[in-house]
Amino acid sequence: MAQSVLSQVSLTGPTGSESSIRGLPVFKAQNISFRDKSWAPLLGLDSKTRNMRSRNQNILCMSVQQVSVRKIAVSPLELEDAKEPPLNIYKPKGPYTATIASVERLVGPKAPGEVCHVVIDHGGNLPYWEGQSYGVIPPGENPKKPGSPHNVRLYSIASTRYGDSFDGRTASLCVRRAVFYDPETGKEDPSKSGICSNYLCDAKPGDKVQITGPSGKIMLLPEDDPNATHIMIATGTGVAPFRGYLRRMFMESVPTFKFNGLAWLFLGVANTDSLLYDDEFSSYLKDYPDNFRYDRALSREHRNKKGGKMYVQDKIEEYSNEIFQLLDNGAHIYFCGLKGMMPGIQETLKRVAEERGENWEEKLSQLKKNKQWHVEVY
Repeated sequence: MAQSVLSQVSLTGPTGSESSIRGLPVFKAQNISFRDKSWAPLLGLDSKTRNMRSRNQNILCMSVQQVSVRKIAVSPLELEDAKEPPLNIYKPKGPYTATIASVERLVGPKAPGEVCHVVIDHGGNLPYWEGQSYGVIPPGENPKKPGSPHNVRLYSIASTRYGDSFDGRTASLCVRRAVFYDPETGKEDPSKSGICSNYLCDAKPGDKVQITGPSGKIMLLPEDDPNATHIMIATGTGVAPFRGYLRRMFMESVPTFKFNGLAWLFLGVANTDSLLYDDEFSSYLKDYPDNFRYDRALSREHRNKKGGKMYVQDKIEEYSNEIFQLLDNGAHIYFCGLKGMMPGIQETLKRVAEERGENWEEKLSQLKKNKQWHVEVY
């Protein structure tokens, strides 16, 4: 998810006869098909993995699509010790130089636009918590301020504090390539394309990237009650922080956090090819049916009850009474994605509240006072 300060991983197939390393399966690089999409091997690996591969020609990784029922051990567990989230360790005037580990296209050929999963190796020097953001400074000069670097772009982090490699050395970003099409000619105008998103989507393993942060506290995952309910509403790359939440809840074995509540994800995208991390989320649905719910709103494929396009607010309306009951019982609700998502959602919630004989403004004020309401839009 990107903001203008303003926010993916080819598959490898498991080799059953291979031994495991550090409790993780060993995979051999190969092309496999996912929802009729052809995926190539990972573009890049961290130095530890590259060394391992050179010894036995196997790739050790946990890709977006490989989700095991057995939870994954993580380290270093010292990342659990801090009582407060890390904030602004590196600032725009003194950013950290990290390394691109891999870049993968996440969406299929029929998706309207490109979204990439970008894994960044920070060497354990830029710790963060789930729900925080990194700032990225693309290379080059700011055209509006000659001699100065580009402005920082903020991206919600799409991994847990342990990263996709489970060792606390990487962070993942979910980046939509921003392109501009001339309304008169219909042709793409590269001069008006998003500088940072194109830089990240075009990056190659080993490229250097300037990072600031981490920043943000509004989207931090409350962990004081492991039985709490978390309702997550995302459009497009706004799903980034929620991927981090869900990996922490259902994929990683964290001794200090044993989630036993309910996580409910609503994801709105254009079509099936636009779904992000869908296999990962679907696997949680299969493995943890009592703790996870997953509802998709595909605007170009689904229809709402009035026969119009199905947007995320329409899906929310379908379950509005249940959502309101959960909120009354203390559930947290999160919104992340394009700023344009909020008016429709707010109108829907207000209409439902009135139908229930409630005053929405008063209810919203109480939710904010109770710290149940979390919004990050751009």
